[in-house]
Amino acid sequence: MKKKNVAVVMGGYSDEYVVSLKSGQLIFDSLDREQYNVYKVVILKDEWYFLDDRDQKVPVNKADFSINLDSGFDVKFDVCFNIIHGRPGENGELQAYWDIIGQKYTGCGFYQSALTFNKKDTLAVLSKYGIPSAKSIYIKRGDNIDEGQIIAELGLPVFVKPNQSGSSLGISKVKEASELTKALEFAFAEDDEVLIESFLDGTEVSVGVVDYKGETIVLGITEIVSHNEFFDYEAKYEGASEEITPARLDEETRKTVEQIAKKAYTSLGMSGFSRSEFIIKDGTPYMLEMNTNPGFSPASILPQQAKIYGISIKDLCGHEVEKALNK
Repeated sequence: MKKKNVAVVMGGYSDEYVVSLKSGQLIFDSLDREQYNVYKVVILKDEWYFLDDRDQKVPVNKADFSINLDSGFDVKFDVCFNIIHGRPGENGELQAYWDIIGQKYTGCGFYQSALTFNKKDTLAVLSKYGIPSAKSIYIKRGDNIDEGQIIAELGLPVFVKPNQSGSSLGISKVKEASELTKALEFAFAEDDEVLIESFLDGTEVSVGVVDYKGETIVLGITEIVSHNEFFDYEAKYEGASEEITPARLDEETRKTVEQIAKKAYTSLGMSGFSRSEFIIKDGTPYMLEMNTNPGFSPASILPQQAKIYGISIKDLCGHEVEKALNK
């Protein structure tokens, strides 16, 4: 049987590209070489290229997402394994382009990517399915901002976060009214839209959900215990947190979290990897966001959950490729 060509597509246009390169490397290393010819493709703002085993760059032809090797041989990919965090692989741009040129790819489609990358819209849609979230106020750059009104409505502390950004970039916890202006500037540096959310005092959990062998499964529930004020970039990627899998939840709460995480996944018509964040307060899970291309480096939550669930990274990644091939 002829081997299929698989491009592991990593990088991206945001500061998250560093994490994406690590995620891509793990997937590149894990895919079965007996079944697939695996190629490393990097997408950055100023260049798209294939990286060979000598770290030589070959430009990607954007007309059909192919590469031309030294031998004069054109390589077309049977599947693109999308592991870009942030733009353009997690907000739908890349998926829409691949749809137009007829390129198969892993994960969800452009609509689900665009929707879930927008925190406000995701929470609004999921509220229709009975999935609760924190009380919030949405503002755009240039809006007339009444800080006193915001605090009167939401109380203190509040979280100020970019509406469309990942890896906890641009997020602040505001405990004093005097800190709000600076927090808004910090968030607006990442995005033109900002979400201000009331503080939920509870247990933070991260829930991995995938469709695997025809079934939507919860890979695991990880409890996040941040050494910082919240699960920020440093806590996520620089070790300033404890990630406890499985989370220390009673049986009833665990079942509730699993049920709501699966409901969110199926309600949005998701496919592929996902990681949803919740705060559990008084037994109720409140949705924070859903990531459709979550971190997949060896230190990331989803691979840890898969290991505990008993699915190898090789099988998990191979299954994603096979699903994409059969689309």
